Amino acid sequence: MAPTDRTYTISQLAREFEVTPRALRFYEDKGLLTPRRDGMNRVYSHRDRARLQLILRGKRVGLSLIEIKEILDLYKVDQRAQAQTALKKYKQRVVALEAQREDIDAAIETLTDSIAKLEEFLAKPAPAAAIANARAFEAEAKKRLEDAH
Repeated sequence: MAPTDRTYTISQLAREFEVTPRALRFYEDKGLLTPRRDGMNRVYSHRDRARLQLILRGKRVGLSLIEIKEILDLYKVDQRAQAQTALKKYKQRVVALEAQREDIDAAIETLTDSIAKLEEFLAKPAPAAAIANARAFEAEAKKRLEDAH
């Protein structure tokens, strides 16, 4: 049997790609996968397996299912057009991720500054505690002075 003739059950693909069978059924409902049926069982082809790889790769880079479907649908028609569309989507995603990274870096810088200021503040005795300590010291000193006389 040629590798392209091999078939897979829903459990096999779910296990291989570490997704749930429900996720595979969801992708089927959305028209992203088209397994054939053998009675009540879904039978996935090598093509379905390759499409699942592309779906999961697209999700990892943050593409929506609609964008992934656009890319997959082009595969039937023109692989070159599919590659161009994927390239465009990936470049757009890189720009979006770089903007997110800038936001994350700014948030980290703000939080780091806040942490340093809070640690500095907490390293100093609290004013109320300092006053309480001074009063306790004063009371102890008065008591000792009275005991000494």
